[in-house]
This record gives sequence, structure tokens and C-alpha cells, in this order.
Amino acid sequence: MTTADILLPEHSVPGDGAALNPFVIVDDAAGFVRFVSDVFGVPETAGARTPMPDGKLIHAQLRLGSVDLMVADRLDGWPARPALLQVWVRDVAAVLRRATGRGATTVTGPTPFYGECTLGRMLDPWGTIWWLWAPSPGQPDPVPQWEGGSEVVFATLDATLRTLGGR
Repeated sequence: MTTADILLPEHSVPGDGAALNPFVIVDDAAGFVRFVSDVFGVPETAGARTPMPDGKLIHAQLRLGSVDLMVADRLDGWPARPALLQVWVRDVAAVLRRATGRGATTVTGPTPFYGECTLGRMLDPWGTIWWLWAPSPGQPDPVPQWEGGSEVVFATLDATLRTLGGR
């Protein structure tokens, strides 16, 4: 079997969606939705918000490009399920500034990466780590760590994940 035999082609996904859409379960889903909307400049999907009688959200979503990020509040007995998410942006440093102004922590500052890209990472207040990527045409590839280059790409992620071990 090939991918074409398994995944529904994007043009066939209802609502012009993507074949894979992440879903996170967090405390204060409404706050998470506001954070994502403010940081990435995307609106919450109208009509998708589904509150329960107690006000907790059983479903909300935002569209980032062609992907729907779905969100729900953690209910009693449910574990929180933040995520590791990758987003392509125009300016990594600008997104990091917006995010840290809204309670996120910078994990990896804007760093040259392979393939003429800039990488940055942030940890939001709900425990989701966001990989931020931006095209950087003409930027040379960094020297690999094992050839004497910077350890920042791995070391910053490793340190952050180790602090989250108990969550």
C-alpha cells in the first residue's frame, strides 16, 4: 500500500482541511484559544466552540494554514495532553516576542538551521512546545554539533523537556 491508498487527499478532506489535525487537551482551553489567536493572528473557527453546561469547552478550534488545531478542556480524571507543534511563520523573532508577551517562554531563540531556515521554539503556559520555522533564503547551513558547531538546537529542547518530565 502507498500513502495514496491510505490517506485521504487534502482536496477531498471536508472543509478544505488537512489529513492530520492536532487536538490538545488543556486546563483553561478558552485561554489557550486566545493565546493561539493572539500570537498567530488567526481567529477561532466560528461555530466550532462547544461549551458544556459548566462552561468548560469540549471542543474549539482554530485554523492555521490548512490545519485545524482542536482544543478541549481537561475534565476530571482526564490527563492534560499538550503537544509538540510545528508552525511555519514569516518571522521567528517577532512570533517569539508576541508569545513571550502573552506568557510563553522562549526555549530556543532564532537559530540558523539546515535548508535555509531559521528555527525558534517556545513553551506556552499550557505545556505545549511550538517549533517555529521561517524560510531564510541564502542563509548557510550551521556547522553540525558533532563537528564543533553549536549545541543550542538540541540542548535547549533537551533542557526544557527534562523540566516537563513530571507533567
